[in-house]
Amino acid sequence: MAAKKYDRKNEDVGNIIGLEHMNVLIGDQIKATLFYVKALGFTRDPFMMTNADNMWINLGRSQFHLPTGKPQVLRGRTGLVVSSHEKLLERLKSTRQDLRGTKFRYSSDKKRKVIDVVCPWGNRFRCHEAGAFGKMRVGMPYIQFDVRVGTAGGIAGFYREIMRAPSRVDRWDGARAALVQVGVNQNLIFREKRGPEAKFDGHHIQIYVVDFSGPYNRLLDRGLVSQESNQYQYRFVDITDLESGELLFKIDHEVRAMSHPLYGRSFVNRNPDQHIRSFVEGYEQGAWLMPAQA
Repeated sequence: MAAKKYDRKNEDVGNIIGLEHMNVLIGDQIKATLFYVKALGFTRDPFMMTNADNMWINLGRSQFHLPTGKPQVLRGRTGLVVSSHEKLLERLKSTRQDLRGTKFRYSSDKKRKVIDVVCPWGNRFRCHEAGAFGKMRVGMPYIQFDVRVGTAGGIAGFYREIMRAPSRVDRWDGARAALVQVGVNQNLIFREKRGPEAKFDGHHIQIYVVDFSGPYNRLLDRGLVSQESNQYQYRFVDITDLESGELLFKIDHEVRAMSHPLYGRSFVNRNPDQHIRSFVEGYEQGAWLMPAQA
């Protein structure tokens, strides 16, 4: 019997091995708790940033970092995976009164199997059910940015050449987009959108890379390193056309080495379906990956 053939390229990840967190300033820690913990069902990290002016929110192997300040709004939307749309809708409904007077809202599209949610300060999220992105049960499968028409090809080329991340131009949500692989079942998506581009307000994303010095040297040669953070981390903001030098998009990247002290740290994920009136011992924590199939 002939040996089974496998397409080994399907398992290639590239140099960027994880999209760990997105950082946006928020206006109120209590409202953020109501939205990210009560409504979405995610988990405040119990070990880091336990003061009253910042919180880290765990969702699978990713996080939101939420310092207090003038609210920042992502120019696009963040994709989320939640274990159950039915339970999510119950939590969203129960939080409406708590967040009245803010920009909080939500809508369910049963045909597309998504729930669109807006946070109290205007950040947009699209929630998918477990199984939509591989074995991810809870997590952040993508961040989608709105970019100018005609820039997707240059953006894909930038990540492919500078970051050595598998990147391609394809269709996403009805429009041309650059899809950049940044981990297992994780992507940065730069979707072209007509109209004026919103001004960049300083929010950032954080990625881990295998080859730490290679992208650094290529960015440095082009004058694109924006911060020499420490031995384990640097940052860049500008995504440029590698031939013309034209600025294509701005997003602050916090680039970390795998030797960073926080790499591989365990994230606590609670089971949001546990309630005081229906508590079952032993089910306090939630699984962030679906069980393996036989």
